[in-house]
Amino acid sequence: MITAVILDWAGTTVDHGSLAPVAAMHMLFSSVGIDVPTEEIRASMGLHKKDHIRAIATAHGRGADIEALYAAFIPKQMESLVEHSAVIAGVSDAVARMRQRGIKIGSTTGYNRAMLDYVKERAKAQGYMPDCTLCPDDVGGGRPMPWMCFAAAVFLRVYPMATMVKVGDTAVDIAEGRNAGMWTIGVARTGNEVGLSQREWDALSDGARDGLLRVARDKLYAAGADYVIDTVAEVDDTLNSIDERLARGERP
Repeated sequence: MITAVILDWAGTTVDHGSLAPVAAMHMLFSSVGIDVPTEEIRASMGLHKKDHIRAIATAHGRGADIEALYAAFIPKQMESLVEHSAVIAGVSDAVARMRQRGIKIGSTTGYNRAMLDYVKERAKAQGYMPDCTLCPDDVGGGRPMPWMCFAAAVFLRVYPMATMVKVGDTAVDIAEGRNAGMWTIGVARTGNEVGLSQREWDALSDGARDGLLRVARDKLYAAGADYVIDTVAEVDDTLNSIDERLARGERP
């Protein structure tokens, strides 16, 4: 049986469309005269934010400026979180159902501790609070390394890793879970690969939605996800499937 689910934050449990990191990256690079397309920002989403900045800055010939750029980024990210930290619809109820099954809830992120603490407190006020919250600062490195997931297992007192599930909306979320020996579930509609707010999503035609979801699902499966869902609110059937596979002796 599943012992724990480790959830990502932006695009998975909060911030429909993962908009806060994109806004902050645009502000940062615009402030130093670099116009970075949204697609380029989203390509490295999920990494520790310093690594995310490094990937973009290096591509634009500013690889020597990482520390200064990261220092300038932090207040911009905190500013964008004020507008983009709402819990995604259905997440709190889905987490409550997981807990009813005896599943423990952990979380990992690319945010630093100050950013994570801000989002965590906002989420708590909206009815969502994991049992543990880990960021790259806590373990000495971020995704795709599995260290945050290993630390979550220790904190939650669960094992083996094959009974744990990583849920996230980026390719590096999937890599993190796979590297930790966990089942992995990609999140398509609310996350980075679609990249739209709830309002923007609702304004689309059915055909446009289907096209975006098809591309997002394909990217997450290509990254190695065992399953892809549209939103955490719909995770129950997938957890049932994983439980059935574990009962048959299957492992990720």
